[in-house]
Parts: sequence; C-alpha cells; structure tokens
Amino acid sequence: MSETTPLPAVGIETVGMTKVFGSLRALEDVSVKVRPGSFHALLGENGAGKSTLVKCIMGFYQPTRGSLIVDGSEQVVRNPRDAMRLKLGMVYQHFTLVPSLTAAENLVISRPDCPNVIDWANEIAGIGAFFDKMPFKVPLRVPVSSLSAGEKQKLEILKQLYLDRRFLILDEPTSVLTPDEADEILGMLKGMTAAGELTILMITHKFREVNAYCDEVSVLRRGRFVGGGHVAETSTQSMAHMMIGDTKLRERSARLKAGDDKTVLELAALYAVDDEGLPAIESIDLKVHAGEIVGIAGVSGNGQSELVEVLSGQRELEDGRIFIRGQPFEPTRQHMDRFKVFGLPEEPLKNATAPRLSVAENMALRSFDKPPISKNGWWLSPGPMRDIARDLIERYRVKTPSPDTPIENLSGGNVQRAVLARELSGEVEVLIVANPCFGLDFASVAEIRSQIIEQRNAGAAVLLVSEDLDEILELADRVAVMSEGRITYVSPIGDTNRATIGHAMAGGH
Repeated sequence: MSETTPLPAVGIETVGMTKVFGSLRALEDVSVKVRPGSFHALLGENGAGKSTLVKCIMGFYQPTRGSLIVDGSEQVVRNPRDAMRLKLGMVYQHFTLVPSLTAAENLVISRPDCPNVIDWANEIAGIGAFFDKMPFKVPLRVPVSSLSAGEKQKLEILKQLYLDRRFLILDEPTSVLTPDEADEILGMLKGMTAAGELTILMITHKFREVNAYCDEVSVLRRGRFVGGGHVAETSTQSMAHMMIGDTKLRERSARLKAGDDKTVLELAALYAVDDEGLPAIESIDLKVHAGEIVGIAGVSGNGQSELVEVLSGQRELEDGRIFIRGQPFEPTRQHMDRFKVFGLPEEPLKNATAPRLSVAENMALRSFDKPPISKNGWWLSPGPMRDIARDLIERYRVKTPSPDTPIENLSGGNVQRAVLARELSGEVEVLIVANPCFGLDFASVAEIRSQIIEQRNAGAAVLLVSEDLDEILELADRVAVMSEGRITYVSPIGDTNRATIGHAMAGGH
C-alpha cells in the first residue's frame, strides 16, 4: 500500500463530549482520540461514563454538547444508521445473533440491502470469498445455537466486518470466552489493526488484556476523562489509580495456613436438570475442606448457575446427596441455620434480597425470628433490628442514607456489602459465593475479596463459583473446572496454570 493511499481503518475523536440527563451529568467535557489502525482500551468503573460515551459515538444518544470527528471531519450521528454509514460498528457484551439461523443466514439478514428473494448459492459463494480474506472463520451452514461461545463471538465480529465496519467498539468482548479463545480472537484483531485494516476501541476491566493487546488507553472517572496514553508507558498501577482516584482500598488479609483439613462440604453424585428438563449438572463429586477456598471455573452456561441454585435451594436436586461434616444436608432455611451455611449468590438484588424492603429489614432476613429482634419467634421489634443494622452498616462500610432506605436504592457494590454483612456477621461453616465481584468498583472488589479470605482464614469451607479466572487464581486454594455440567478437572492452584485451566474450560481433559 503506497503512502498516498488512505488506510481503510477509521479513526475517531470526541471533542468536549457532554451528556446531561436531568440533574445527572453522565459525561462532562470528554475528549478522546482513537487513531486509525490502533487498538485502544477504554477503562473506567461502573458509572464512569463509558457506555454513555460509546452510545453517543454510535448515535443511540445525542450529546448535549461537544462533537464527533470521524477521519478528520466533524460528523453528526443522529442514529445508528448514520454510524453504520460512517463505517462505525459495535460488538455488544451479549450476543445479538438469531440462534435458530445459520451463520450465513445471520450475515445475509444483517445487510441493509437484504433481498426479498435470496439466491443462497450466490450468497454462500460471496460469503466464502469474504471469509477467504479474513483471519478467522466459523462454520457457515450450522445453526448458531450449536456454535461455541468463541465461535459466536467470532461471528459477531465477522458480521461487523462483512458490513464493512472499519471502526469497532468491543464491549467486554471476552467475558464469555475461555482464556485460549480470548487470546485467539484478540490476537487476530490485533493483527488487523497492525495492518491498518481496522480500528478497535475496547471496553474492558481486564488489565492483562490491555497490556497484551492495546496500543493506547483512555480512562474515565465520574463522567470525565482523567488520563491515558501509550500502554507501554503506563503501568497497571497507574491505570488503576486513574480509575479510582484517591479512594483507599482495603488491604487484603494475609492467607493463613489452614489448621484443620477435615472435609466440611461434600457433594456426592449431584444431578439436576435445567428449565427445559435437560441435564444441567451430572455426577458432581467435590469436597471442600475447612479453611479452604475451592474455585469453580468454567465458561458461562456449563452448569455453574444451576449448581449454585441447587446448593441454595432455588433448584430441585434430582439425585445425589449433600453432606456437611458428614451429616446429610438439605438447602432449607432450618438446615442452613443449623449447619451455618451462608452465601452470596449472583445478582444479589434479584436473588438474595427483597428489593422494596429496607436495608435493615434485608439484613434481618436470617435473624428476624430470633432474639433480640423477635420474641417468641413471631413478635418483631423494630428497634433492635435497626440497632443491629446500624452496627453492620458501619462494620461493613455500607453506603446508605439510613437503615430504612429501600435496598433497591443502593448501588450494586453496596447491595453486595449489605448481603455480605447479613451472611458473614455470625459464625460461618460453609460459604457459597457466585461471581461476587461482577461489575463492581475497585473498592467493593477489594472489600469483598478480603471478606472471603477472612472467612477462609477463620476455618470456613468456601466454594467460589466465578467466571473471572483471575479471581479464582488470586483467591482459590484449589480449582475445579466445570464443562457441560460435569467437573472435568481438579487441581491445587500451585500445581496448575492459566493455560491448563483454560484448556479444561474449553472441554479438554
């Protein structure tokens, strides 16, 4: 390609981008430049303005002030159709494909000029020729529902390239992928940016991927641009500091050597079905010892959610037994109280709270029928309930206007803290947590992970189900991988590595 030929990759720049929703200033004077042919990371905590910024770029929102420059020219993007005309595209965090259609059918119907009568022989030939120019491919003639998560993500990206998008926004593109799939896809996209064929703006929370694949980084905090630069010249610590400012993070508790290696939680041949009556978990055998964290890794949809639902009493166990210190356990409120089983399920606002009840009332859900809140098991005393809640709010640093505030009004991180305060305020024998830090700010993540380590150090048996492999590598003593509803690999953390775990997550043995 000669120096006078423009590169097909598209660059963009936001200038003084501001977006106001009533009294909320979601963006304030944000100027970000993404060079054509670069792989650019957009970092920021939840609520920092990342989603608002990309929605302004893609025409879903109109900025209150500011402008968008595309390839050197100011443009008004009134809607997503204008963005497509400018060769701007976006791959969303959740798949947008039609599962019952084939890959070829998904590509063809995505075109604005999709004909009423489709000549499939001609279309398949055209897609085949397009695939020949691409660094990756997917099966064309099988239903999307039968593709792996990695193949679906590839197809989402291929769809944008098929529609001739030359600037792609990727929203947490590896959240449903194995480490190997993530590295493969990001590596191939990196090759396309390096060749000047594509520009990438990636929203992510994974510093490992930023350091491995991105050229430049921009950081937002509370709706403002607070810094950025070349990744090679910016440390992970510096990026994290830009994201959180002067917020003081809780120091992680030291991991103590467990003094009791007795089996506390035992899962024996567990079997349960999904909502369609198909096997969700099969022959699950696992032991968790006192003072141990066992991390369950796996790509989303391999039975982890159903396992947590079984253990918390939200899904019926079809076969198998659960034991705690050798005693049969059933996930009822009475047994959870007797055996000191506590938990933090995924999406606690939906799965572990009564959203319209107050913070104090939610904190009392495990103790409302016991003294001092209750007399004779039924007469509730609001005074002691509020006193206990105030103590827990202070101890667990829950930010709430008052104990009487409906818990649904709290931020995600503070809902997590409130539920943790309820679950961890007494003696804990077994702790079951599922994706405890998903979508939370740095301070909440540090707090919650410290609480998990402290429970382990105090002798609790902890089962940590997480789709964040970095979280498991950081917290767990042993890792168990779930694939297609079964545990296919178990190893002490010190005897394994990311690549081996990733291979097991992908279905390898």
